[in-house]
Amino acid sequence: MKIYNDKSDEQLISLYVDGKNEAFDALLERHKDRLYMYIYHSVKNEDAADDIFQDTFVKAIMTIKQGRYVENGHFPAWITRIAHNLIIDYFRQVKAENLQSTDDDEVNILNRKELADSTIEENIVTTQIHDDVRRLVKALPDSQREVLVMRYYKNMSFKEIADTTGVSINTALGRMRYAILNMRRMAEEHNIVLTL
Repeated sequence: MKIYNDKSDEQLISLYVDGKNEAFDALLERHKDRLYMYIYHSVKNEDAADDIFQDTFVKAIMTIKQGRYVENGHFPAWITRIAHNLIIDYFRQVKAENLQSTDDDEVNILNRKELADSTIEENIVTTQIHDDVRRLVKALPDSQREVLVMRYYKNMSFKEIADTTGVSINTALGRMRYAILNMRRMAEEHNIVLTL
């Protein structure tokens, strides 16, 4: 990867577009610390920062691969803007999940579905969803299943997955993306509903 150290961000992006995945790894290595610290200082939560960091690079990869990257000479600002938008989305989601007024005497804030015991019907549906997800995961190609299991069941970061499987982070991210797309496609084809 040292051969890429003297290349500009734009040269690395061009090389990546031409199929040199190591060029994106060099780009990631160059900007990861600054970007991660920006995200972490914004959200002040390690798990959320890890997720937003990874989502930022997945979005960047997809945009570049689709030929929509037009920020010549401004990669750090562009990638930071992607992260910033994801941080805003994160706070919107947190706000939506926690929005409950305590001023209204009519509302019992402890009377919430997520605090109640599940009904028998909900337990049956949840068991069915878990069975469906397991079947969909088993139907994935080995490389995609491996990355998905490491990420969601073993809670490994994409860096850890890349190191364990001996592939680049970019390849691990790509396999994860295709695993999710394939599971959605299979669920649609077989009319499988994966929500309560």
